[in-house]
Amino acid sequence: MLTDLSVRNEDQFRTYLAASSSSRRPLLTLWTTSWCSTCNQVSPLIKSLLDSGVGEAEGGVGYCEVEFDAPDVLSSGLGLTYMISSVPTLLSFDAGEAQVDTKVADGDRLKDRRFLEEWIRTEARRRGGRGGGGGGGSIFGGLFGSFKS
Repeated sequence: MLTDLSVRNEDQFRTYLAASSSSRRPLLTLWTTSWCSTCNQVSPLIKSLLDSGVGEAEGGVGYCEVEFDAPDVLSSGLGLTYMISSVPTLLSFDAGEAQVDTKVADGDRLKDRRFLEEWIRTEARRRGGRGGGGGGGSIFGGLFGSFKS
């Protein structure tokens, strides 16, 4: 089961990116705010899909939620760096690079279970864009290991 994966500052975000690159698993980021009601619907759905193993057959993914309105996230300009202009936004990173071509900011699509399943599987297939296997042997394996209980 996924535990607290909230990112509240740039250092935490960079740690997730480094772990993702090391493990050759794409990092899925959900950009949220404390006041966003749609975010509160989307977050449990994504966690449920990942907990059930969606994307594992394709190589797996890492996941975190970036609290866009956290003071340290706001002051760092992290959202501006990745052109986050609305919440919720789902943005994948592969080999440390934002995949802006597949960024999703449409709340209706983000609440669609079938859409999310396919999006997660598609992103999981990226596998670091470098070929080779997954990164279970790295020091970050615990962060990006299986999401199953």
